[in-house]
Amino acid sequence: MHGPNDTVICSAVVYEGDTIEAKILAGVYVWGKSNAAARAAWTRLRNAVYVTYPYARKAGYVFNDIEKHIANNPNKAAVSKYINSREKELKKQFTEPLKNLSVYQGKVLMKLINRETGGTNCYDILKELKGGFTARFWQTVAYVFGSDLKQPYDAYGKDAEIESIVKEVQRMYGYAG
Repeated sequence: MHGPNDTVICSAVVYEGDTIEAKILAGVYVWGKSNAAARAAWTRLRNAVYVTYPYARKAGYVFNDIEKHIANNPNKAAVSKYINSREKELKKQFTEPLKNLSVYQGKVLMKLINRETGGTNCYDILKELKGGFTARFWQTVAYVFGSDLKQPYDAYGKDAEIESIVKEVQRMYGYAG
C-alpha cells in the first residue's frame, strides 16, 4: 500500500505548460440514430440476453463438469446414474424459471449455451447425455416452435450483436469472460 507521502510513478503529458497525469480509458461505443423498428429489435435482443445469460453460464459450467466426470469414469452404469442425478437436480432448480421464458428468449438461450460450451450445440449435448431418441424428440419440438437445436453460434457473423451484448453483461456484472 502507498501512504500519503509516497511517490507513485505514472505516465503524464505536458499540456500548455502543465504536467497532467495520463490515463487510458475504456473504449466507448457510439451508434447513430436508428429507426424505431431497429431500436425495438435491439432492445428485445438485449433484454433476452440479459435474462438468459446467467442460465447459459450455469449450463456451460454443468456441461463441462459432467464432461469431466464422464471422461474419468469408464463405468456406464455409474455415468448414467450421475447424469440422472444431475438432471433431477437441474430440473428442481430451473424448471420454474425456464418455464417463464418466451420462445424468443429460448432461441437466444440455445445460442448462448452453444457459446458457453465452446461450440457444442444443444442437440449434440442432448444426444451425448440422454441419447439420440431424446435429442431427436426435442429437435422436433424446437422445429415446431420455429427453432433449431443444431443452430451454430457465429460471434463474428450473424450473432455479433449477441456477442456485443454478452460482453456488455460481462463488464457490468464482473463475469470472467
